Amino acid sequence: MGWWSNLEFEHPWFFLLLLLIPFMIWWYLKNFRSNAANISLPNVDSIKGASNYKAKLFKWLPILRWLAMAAFITALARPQLVLTEEEVKAEGIDIILVMDLSSSMLSRDFNPDRLSVSKEVAKQFVDKRQYDRMGLAVFAGESFTQCPLTSDHKILKEFLSNLQCGLLEDGTAIGMGLAAAVNRLKESESESKVVILLTDGVNNAGYIKPMQAAEIAQQIGVKVYTIGVGTMGEAIAPIQRRTDGTYVFGRSRVEIDEELLNEIARLTGGRYNRATNQAALEDIYNQIDQLEKTEIEVNVLTRYKNEFRKFLLLGMLLIALEWIIKYLILRVVP
Repeated sequence: MGWWSNLEFEHPWFFLLLLLIPFMIWWYLKNFRSNAANISLPNVDSIKGASNYKAKLFKWLPILRWLAMAAFITALARPQLVLTEEEVKAEGIDIILVMDLSSSMLSRDFNPDRLSVSKEVAKQFVDKRQYDRMGLAVFAGESFTQCPLTSDHKILKEFLSNLQCGLLEDGTAIGMGLAAAVNRLKESESESKVVILLTDGVNNAGYIKPMQAAEIAQQIGVKVYTIGVGTMGEAIAPIQRRTDGTYVFGRSRVEIDEELLNEIARLTGGRYNRATNQAALEDIYNQIDQLEKTEIEVNVLTRYKNEFRKFLLLGMLLIALEWIIKYLILRVVP
């Protein structure tokens, strides 16, 4: 299927000759019926169903001839295999995703919860950035780098899929999460360095203040896009954790330090957005995708490979097969 889809014909008008084949079929059937020998038999029951391999082969003789003619006509049309090569030169962007893993990310104002939706939308964003190196940092009451900068987006999406709350001490250490991302980008040689920080709370943990981390980001040229995730008002959220590790849910007020997130984005040249549902979150990532465009230069080289010899050889093989059947197997005298 792939070979045929890349095939072009230099002289396609030769295919008009294929119209001769229906005429040849009509002429053959007309003459075959008129020249057919008749034998009068009083009773045909004795030969009813009689057939052998020679009779079957005889029926194939004209078919092989017609197929050979079709192959020769196709060869005359000069089939060519189109071979294209793309040389891609991309000025990629280094991007670190920073994901909040505090227990409040299990709040059910998103379906099924904030974390699940955030992971899926982030994976969609990763798929769009095929020429960029990307990494992942996570935080709750503490932080760490889940995946360093890599061009292997498949492994990055696996890390995103496996994220879950409860692995870290609970809390919201926004400064620690941002600092972990900035630390990964400080050695980057890319001209564009971006952090996308997603949280649903107020900084209440960690020994690095968020604005301190933002100032370091500004100094090394890292642009920070901040996203606040959560509806306005109240949401069904974890309010307690049992000894077996499961959460008790209840109504809780949604608190996001939008002033802080705005200030971090403003200082570093990024932008703050609030996502109150999945559609809004997808739109935010789409906006970031549009704002942070990767410079791509694509050179396309097209080559053509002549394939007419294959059809010429096929036609010759079909003619040879007809000759073998007719004069060697069936021994039909012209």
